[in-house]
Amino acid sequence: MRRFAIAAMLACLPCVAAHGADTGTGTNAPGAPDVSDSWALSGDLGAAALSVQGSAPGRRVRTRAIPYAYADFGRLFAREDTFGAKLLPLGWGALEVVARVSTEGADSAGPHVASRRSPRPVGVGTFQETPWGGVFVDAFDDTVSGGTLLEASYAAEVAFGPVTFYPQVGVARRSARYVDHLYGVSATEAAAPGTRPYAPGASTMPVLGVSAEWLLAPHWVVVAHVERESFDAAIADSPRVNRDGQSAAFVALARRF
Repeated sequence: MRRFAIAAMLACLPCVAAHGADTGTGTNAPGAPDVSDSWALSGDLGAAALSVQGSAPGRRVRTRAIPYAYADFGRLFAREDTFGAKLLPLGWGALEVVARVSTEGADSAGPHVASRRSPRPVGVGTFQETPWGGVFVDAFDDTVSGGTLLEASYAAEVAFGPVTFYPQVGVARRSARYVDHLYGVSATEAAAPGTRPYAPGASTMPVLGVSAEWLLAPHWVVVAHVERESFDAAIADSPRVNRDGQSAAFVALARRF
């Protein structure tokens, strides 16, 4: 399941916009994207509590503490679980080289279901901060399974008193090799009682979420995010899965720079 790069990017839009206004590198229109060579830290750093609903038989909710980061340092950036560099101006944003820290291998494990080695996705992407909302497109190649992960999302911004909400809708497509690595069952594994061989195909799934941001003080912010990914047949039919989807949420307290 995708970790919360989108939530981190959205929650920090106000700080990025303010930084752009100060340095002349804002992203208010095409031709003026935020691709800066100024080595100044701008963004949010803190800690979060993350809860992920297990998908394997017998697995419940797993909660753990994680570092929380959305920060730009020149062309380099960290967005929660996604790291990279801005290469070239592109529209309302930039063409980026990206890498993700994935925990999908552990998230698909359970009491009688061994964990798989988590993917290591690397690729290219872009975040477009348009006048109508944020558009996110990423194309990853997984160096572990040899499969691919494609993601596209749109997010709007709605202010309600002191809290700003960011509703999100997107789609994630995992290739057959990517899905098989996480949810397939080999003939050897199927020799264990109560299981069967399974070779899934590619998976295309909708992702819905909402983020909220509350600015506690000029330099402190609380960010919350809830996300639901609905499994299609390629994943839901796996013996390693006993749910029709996976939900996750986090709450973070961060210092804004």
